[in-house]
Amino acid sequence: MAKDWDTATKLQKEISQLERDADTLKREIRMGLPSGIFMPVQRTDLLEMVTQQDKIANKAKDIAGRVIGREMLIPEPMQETFRAYVERCIDAVLQADKAINELDDLLETGFRGREVKLVEEMIQQLDTIEDDTDSMQIQLRRQLFQLESELNAVDVMFLYKILEWIGDLADLAERVGARLELMLARS
Repeated sequence: MAKDWDTATKLQKEISQLERDADTLKREIRMGLPSGIFMPVQRTDLLEMVTQQDKIANKAKDIAGRVIGREMLIPEPMQETFRAYVERCIDAVLQADKAINELDDLLETGFRGREVKLVEEMIQQLDTIEDDTDSMQIQLRRQLFQLESELNAVDVMFLYKILEWIGDLADLAERVGARLELMLARS
C-alpha cells in the first residue's frame, strides 16, 4: 500500500529464506522421526501436520513473490478491509502455531487431562478465525467487483488470485488444527 518496493523486496527475500529454512526443517523431521518405536500418536499424522505447515510457508512465499513481481497495488477503497483481512489470516496461522506449540505438553500428559481441553479450545478458536477470514474475503471480492471497471483487467484477475491465496493461509492453518484434533481423537 505504501508503494515502498525496496522494503517490500527485502521482505519478500526474507520470506523466501524462511520458506527454505522451513523446507530444511521439514526434511529433518521426516528423516529423524522414528518409525519403529512406539509413539503416542501415529507417525503419519505428525508427517501430515508438518506437510500442512510447510504449505503455509510455500503459500506465503508465493504471495510475496507475486505481489513483488507485479508490483501489485491494493486499490485505496479496499485498503482498510484488505489490511484487516491479512491480519486475520495471520491470526489463523499464529493460532495454529500456538496450538502446535502445545504438542510437547500433550506428549508429556499422554494426550490426557487439562492440556487436551486447552488445545481443543485453541482449535475451536482457530476455526472461528478461519470463518472470519471467509466472510472478509467475500466482502473484499464484492469491493473489488465494484471497482473492476476502474482498474486494469489483468490487475483485477491478479487481485482476485491474491485474495484467494491469502485466504488459503487461514485455510491451511485450519488444516493444521484439524490434523492436531485428529491426533487428539486417536489418542
